[in-house]
Amino acid sequence: MISDDPLYPPIRVDVETQYIDEQSDPDNQRYVFSYHITITNGLMEPVQLLSRYWRITDGDGSLQEVQGEGVVGEKPRIAPGGSYSYASGTVIGTEVGSMEGHYDMRTDDGEHFKAPIPAFTLAVPRALH
Repeated sequence: MISDDPLYPPIRVDVETQYIDEQSDPDNQRYVFSYHITITNGLMEPVQLLSRYWRITDGDGSLQEVQGEGVVGEKPRIAPGGSYSYASGTVIGTEVGSMEGHYDMRTDDGEHFKAPIPAFTLAVPRALH
């Protein structure tokens, strides 16, 4: 059974974000962000990422929900102690927003579980003090 202990998550998700100025259009409420994610398997067995779910909220409270198979066209298998990284992006209508969600994962013995993606901030530089 996969542990639900928040102090020792079986799957660690680290995120770095970047505002993409050249693709954004603030006059039309279009703010483009990239995010780079590293997923680390803290279990003693391999896991496979099957699907993802995102809640993307902008500064006005508008919510986008995104679900789909895999990430960036892949369903990576991550070895014990190993990691998998990918980059993607999103567009929101305000200078500041947030993302959170989960990955649906499966162990080699067929156990399914959700790996939470903690909330992280999307912000235009100097938008937050």
